[in-house]
Amino acid sequence: MRCVGGVIRAEDGRLLLVKRANAPGAGQWSLPGGRVEPGESDADAVVREMREETGLLVTPGALAGMVVRGPFHIYDYHCTVRAGTPAAGDDAADVRWVSRADLDTLDLVDGLFETLASWDCLPHP
Repeated sequence: MRCVGGVIRAEDGRLLLVKRANAPGAGQWSLPGGRVEPGESDADAVVREMREETGLLVTPGALAGMVVRGPFHIYDYHCTVRAGTPAAGDDAADVRWVSRADLDTLDLVDGLFETLASWDCLPHP
């Protein structure tokens, strides 16, 4: 199943994460994202999912990387915020900007820290 996600940074280098409200990973923190609908491009899906989960209007950019989690093939794209204020919606129980130090205190979905590190996408201090 093809999915997309967004790597969104604040001007100070923090990274936007969502606390997942539903399985898989309910209660854990992850990049915002979701399934690509039939006939939808990755770019359109990223814009839709970021709006639904975070309230932000984004412009998707380059592919940050791809991971496989069970049946999900997740393509995560760097995104630039065009408008909005982060607010949890849709499948997100919470949304917040996190620093590198925050990652040590949050219950992250399996492999997120290592994946972000391998993509050189860890938040700045």
